[in-house]
Amino acid sequence: MPKALQPHPDRALPAGAARDVARRIHASTKDLPLLCLHGHVDIGLFATDAPFGNPAELLVVPDHYVTRMLVSQGVSPDKLGLPRRDGKQTAEPREIWREFCANWHLFLGTPSRYWLEHEFAEVLGLTVHPSAETADELYDQIMARIAEPEFRPRALLDRFNIELISTTDAATDDLAQHAKLAADLPGRVVPTFRPDAVAHVDRAGWPALVAQLGALADVDTSTYDGFLQAIRQRRQAFIAAGARATDHGHLSAAAVPLTDAEAGRIYAGALKGDVTAEDAAAFAGHMLYQSAVMSAEDGLVMQLHPGVLRDHDPAIFATYGPDQGHDIPVTTEFTRSLRPVLERFGHAEGFRLVLFTVDETVYSRELAPLAGVYPAVRLGAPWWFLDSPDGMRRFRELVTETAGFYNMSGFVDDTRAYLSIPARHDLARRIDAGYLADLVVQHRLDEDDAMQVAKALAYDLAKDTYLSNR
Repeated sequence: MPKALQPHPDRALPAGAARDVARRIHASTKDLPLLCLHGHVDIGLFATDAPFGNPAELLVVPDHYVTRMLVSQGVSPDKLGLPRRDGKQTAEPREIWREFCANWHLFLGTPSRYWLEHEFAEVLGLTVHPSAETADELYDQIMARIAEPEFRPRALLDRFNIELISTTDAATDDLAQHAKLAADLPGRVVPTFRPDAVAHVDRAGWPALVAQLGALADVDTSTYDGFLQAIRQRRQAFIAAGARATDHGHLSAAAVPLTDAEAGRIYAGALKGDVTAEDAAAFAGHMLYQSAVMSAEDGLVMQLHPGVLRDHDPAIFATYGPDQGHDIPVTTEFTRSLRPVLERFGHAEGFRLVLFTVDETVYSRELAPLAGVYPAVRLGAPWWFLDSPDGMRRFRELVTETAGFYNMSGFVDDTRAYLSIPARHDLARRIDAGYLADLVVQHRLDEDDAMQVAKALAYDLAKDTYLSNR
């Protein structure tokens, strides 16, 4: 018989004396609206509002947590539908789904298993676990469900109780889809400004991107001064489209300014294809600093996600392109790297810097002390490899005693897997309920204070972090 899919109502809550308290705390937050202010869902889903294609495209192909686990067990990316640079056809959707279901056991103990069980049971209404035997039955059930009008992307905004969601958009995005959506569904989906591609002068195709940036901004970008002007113009276009934040995914947190002459020299050389790795890194750090300058001017919240060596496998990059989930964390340093920014803007009214990391060693040593003294700094939610039940618990344990609760950004889901958003918020709320419940039963926190903090972590802090500046 197929194994019944029945997520436990107390999943991820603590055992013992704290459980009843955790239940009450979670009950107080579980129905709060979702603020999804750092996301990667494709804007095209909302702009077109077309039905989802099939279970593979919806639940497997776009989810890096899923595909990297399967690849780690020897499953070819072709069998998972990862689009190839050469355009060759990969597996058919039903075959992708069968591969996933046959390997369902690989996700035991992972947050992906938790999120997917929530999606299957509470969003899609499935009643049995995936397996080789149930794959086709589940595929057909999901196909029928996503054909229903209430499963269109825009309708799910209401079903998921999403108050506001942001996408992540390149500086060279013309924002046409956001303009269409703003006319149809005002105030629900906003862009986030991500200038990484134009800040890294050694990336392939950089001169063409800079020319595209200039064309969109109607600014001559043949000079460094013109480049900065174009960046400012694009930020204003994003603000007009509703943007609340910028996002920066640099390898290093270094935000060290160069002189105008040195920045201009590197920029001019890069336009000619003459740039060293050292100069490119220095220019990227300089642009982080310049981004802080601009955020202090225009009020966009600055989000920094350093410490990930992206596209670690050159063969995967060559065959399938960038951003296929082959990201590996590296040691990250914040204290010295961010000192130039914090010396100038750490106490500046209207400037906000949200720091994320995948290097847990800096939680208590660097990030909590920084957030615990600089008014501009907020700590971002655990991200990428750390948004797991134990990872989120460790985060609370390592930062709270130094930074408190109110120097956090609140929870952000940071996903491109649309159907996983409610599950990610639910898991975070359960982990926080458990952490707070433990403090209550240890008589370190009153239960009414715990309820107030739980609401702040689930909703109020995200609203204050991202929406209070605009």
